[in-house]
Amino acid sequence: MEAAESPLTESSRYLRKRKRKLLMGNEAIAYGALESGVVFATGYPGTPSTEVIETIARLKPEVFAEWAPNEKVALEEAAGVAYTGLRALVTMKCVGLNVAADPLMSLAYSGVEGGLVVLVADDPGPHTSQTEQDDRYYGKLSLLPVLEPADPQEAHDLIKYAYELSERYKVPVIFRTTTRVNHTTADVEVGDFVELDRKPVFKKDIERYVRASMEGNRKRHRWLNETLVKVEEEFNSMPFNWIDGKEDAKIGIIVEGAPYNYVKEVLPEINEEFRVLKLSTPHPLPRRLVLEFLKGLDYAIVVDEGAPFLEEEVKVAAYEAGLNVPVYGKRTGHLPLEGELTPNLVKNALLRLIGEEGETYEKPEEIELAESLAPKRPPVMCPGCPHRGSYRAALDALRDLKLGRYKVPIHGDIGCYALSLLPPLEAIWTEFVMGASISLANGQSVVMDKKIIATIGDSTFFHNGIPPLIDALYKNLNVLVMILDNRTTAMTGHQPHPGTGGSETGRKFREIDIEALVKALGVRYVKTVDPYNLKETGEAIEEAMKVEGPAVVIARRECVIPVIRRGEIGEKPIVVEDRCTGCKACILLTGCPALVYDPETNKVRIDELLCTGCGVCNQTCPFDAIKFPSELKRGA
Repeated sequence: MEAAESPLTESSRYLRKRKRKLLMGNEAIAYGALESGVVFATGYPGTPSTEVIETIARLKPEVFAEWAPNEKVALEEAAGVAYTGLRALVTMKCVGLNVAADPLMSLAYSGVEGGLVVLVADDPGPHTSQTEQDDRYYGKLSLLPVLEPADPQEAHDLIKYAYELSERYKVPVIFRTTTRVNHTTADVEVGDFVELDRKPVFKKDIERYVRASMEGNRKRHRWLNETLVKVEEEFNSMPFNWIDGKEDAKIGIIVEGAPYNYVKEVLPEINEEFRVLKLSTPHPLPRRLVLEFLKGLDYAIVVDEGAPFLEEEVKVAAYEAGLNVPVYGKRTGHLPLEGELTPNLVKNALLRLIGEEGETYEKPEEIELAESLAPKRPPVMCPGCPHRGSYRAALDALRDLKLGRYKVPIHGDIGCYALSLLPPLEAIWTEFVMGASISLANGQSVVMDKKIIATIGDSTFFHNGIPPLIDALYKNLNVLVMILDNRTTAMTGHQPHPGTGGSETGRKFREIDIEALVKALGVRYVKTVDPYNLKETGEAIEEAMKVEGPAVVIARRECVIPVIRRGEIGEKPIVVEDRCTGCKACILLTGCPALVYDPETNKVRIDELLCTGCGVCNQTCPFDAIKFPSELKRGA
């Protein structure tokens, strides 16, 4: 059952040439945005969405494609552009839309003039996210249209349609993807980049743009509801929704997004005739199309990724129309409510469906995939990661202050440093949402009557750490905030942020000095240290723990990966074998992968291929057995 050729709508007038390229889904989206004439692209880096902005910046540097401090700021800036009639793109991962939800709701009422697409990449699994949240529900909450592609080619074509839809109805469009679409690579037909002949114009319109106008809000709400009805009518016949299979088949499958590919893959293996309704428009649901599809069927199953969003919408539509066709899916136990769908799960659901039709099933047993023969390897901080030194120094300082690691909570945040939860450090107690380390510490400092530690990365600090630090200052709360400044947004691929002064396209911006910023806020104790220097870092932490009220320690050392790429690794330490007792203290205190214990010799050795010369192990050996060659030459 082959999918119909992905259609092109009005955007086809821009395609003077079609050329085929091997592209990741995110790259295909970037091509589609540039072929739509986007002049402003922004967002906050987060897997699986990150490569969209990076690709736009690489392909067309003259487009303003830059990261924002957080998703809320990104959406508001893009809205300012779209108000002027130009086209803009905002990208974020699933949880990022929670941060941008505030402006999204008001933006739905005001609408836009130029096309505005809000790309949100959901992460069923989850692979790299805190939750498996399904952002299609934001479409219902905001009353905005939601589009979802099934593969990279459709992602490219559908985002072009999204801009036309946005401008036709003057509303932002939510473009929901999932990890499999974002990171799948395929041949994609692309066209020429476009520069629209438009000049930015913004007209004063109080009723539309000022939310304090209560009567205007009611009118805009009515306008939005009426617009959504028009969008639904268009979705009933839009070319990215289609029906496959035999017209006289009595069993139906309704599917959207990446699972459509799983359905196509497994249907030839099942001895039954199905009709398939493939949708790209989860909200508003094209009810007329869905009801026409359901008529004449004995029953149907809905296959959708994430929450049972589509299943619920289909059931409501059938019920309201008085259509008595049983509809199965996640709610009936045919597909799991948690985790990412796979072809095996879809096949299992279809087999159960035709085995005992019309009955409600218990949740099926998960299909166990063959386990890999490779040993499991937990994630670990890189050799030379400066965060290792920061947490080692913090734990040692608590020990020296006789406070102990189990008496003073250390709150973590979103970033590489969350790996400090693993042995041997086991440092952080929480990892919640961006910026929450400081807020959690603030609250606990009030009720626990002790100084609480919050650790937060530099990019996360700019994202959402400044407001809770302001609150700590305003209320004189007894917290120590350790800002782990590795000079980049490391976890998502080393994107710039306001503290770096760089940009994705190479433009030079003003670097925001974290220490100067914190002092300007009014923090009395502020100290910047090198986390590779455990003594210096530990002493600063001990001093800060004795300060009444807020204190800030900035542990500044560049992420080691860019340093390695530049070839700037310096001297590496060695193990002096006649001093090494095999106690493994260096391994147990740091967990550095470059340290290897040899049971045959009862000695530790340093893997030169992994070692980056940070020297943290050198400072932890109780027998002074780890030395830099230059130290040995001096007779140390």
